[in-house]
Parts: sequence; structure tokens; C-alpha cells
Amino acid sequence: MKKNILILILIATWLLSCKQDNNAIPNTVDKETLYSVKNIQSKKRLTNHNDKDIYTKYKYIDSNGASLIIQNSFPKGGNKYTDPNRVQYVYAVFWTRITNETDNSLELKIDFPIDSYEIPALPGKYYKTLIPSDTMTIEKAPLFNYGLTNLESFLDNNIHKSPSLKRIIKPKESSGFYVVVLRLTGGTQYGILRTELSLKGQNLFYKIRDKEIHCGSINLKNLTLHK
Repeated sequence: MKKNILILILIATWLLSCKQDNNAIPNTVDKETLYSVKNIQSKKRLTNHNDKDIYTKYKYIDSNGASLIIQNSFPKGGNKYTDPNRVQYVYAVFWTRITNETDNSLELKIDFPIDSYEIPALPGKYYKTLIPSDTMTIEKAPLFNYGLTNLESFLDNNIHKSPSLKRIIKPKESSGFYVVVLRLTGGTQYGILRTELSLKGQNLFYKIRDKEIHCGSINLKNLTLHK
């Protein structure tokens, strides 16, 4: 009799355990599903935010129909900076992202002149450009200055140096970089600054308002602008 009771207790315990396990499965699935939904929604919000930051987008097609895409941002910043010689500037931070959808590695070379540029539409207004070594990523788009950190220290050490950048972008990959544009303070403000990088043949040009500057080159050939 005692043996039968013991067997019944063991069977009841086993059935209860199975029921609890079965009840746990939907909860686990629900949590995983909820996490996936939140993750997808987060990525969508990030993509939408990034789209709002894009000022211009250029798409170039090679002879095989593959694309090279250049995206240029709106500015962030507008803050003041005083260099070690007590010269005051106003600066803005921009980023450019290049996506290489071709079958060949992209060799990117950028060299800005060390001199300031006078803007034709704004006689007497001079701008300088600097390129931090930091890599811009999509995740940084919502952040202050697009996530560029230690900016004042960078400006102190590079304000009078020639800006340059060299990168290899592998096929089916992308890379983003920052450009900091400075203007001497004083005088009248002339609206929000706009800049962009574009390609003509294998030559790169950076435009500040209506001033176009030849600033570098790429190794890929036979690219035409897709309109």
C-alpha cells in the first residue's frame, strides 16, 4: 500500500513538473519575440534619425552596374573655439559616409590644403577644414557633435596642420569620417553652413557653400553619376 502511494506521489510530481515546463515555454518565446521587436524598432528609429541627418547623397555606377554611394550630413555644433594663439573661431562638425558596393577595394585619399578658403559668395569670409582620425558610425548619429569626442584637444594640436585621410574600404563595406569646418568669428552670420563631398572621375571635391575644393582621389575607374 505504501509502495503504491509512493508511486502515485512520484507520478503526480512528474506531471506537475511537465505542466510547469510547458507553461514556461510561451513565456520564453514571448520574451524573445518582444526583444526582437524592440531591437527591430530601435534599428528603424536609428535609420530614420540618420536619414534626417543626410544633406546630400550621390550614387555612382561602374561598368558592371555596382554602386559607390557618398552621403553627406547636415552640420552639428556652431560652438566657439579659441586656439592656442587666442584666435577665436566658430566650428561645425560634419560627416561623410562612403559605401563601396563594387567588387573592388576602394583606396581613399584626402588631402585638404592647409590654407583657409575665401568663399566667393561671402567676400572676406575664410574657412578652414580639419579631419579627425575618428571613424564615424551610424550609431553615433544622434549624439552631440555626431559622437566626435576630445574635439578641443584635437583642434589645439591640428589647427595649423595640413588635414589628410587615407582609408581602404573593402567591397560591400562602408566607412564614415568627420570633417570639422572652422570660421573666424566676427561679422555677420550668413545662415547655416552646408558642405558636401562629391566625385568627378577619380577626383574628390569638397564644397563649402559655393567654394569647391579639389581634395583627393580614389582608385576606382569608370564611375558615372546615377541621376
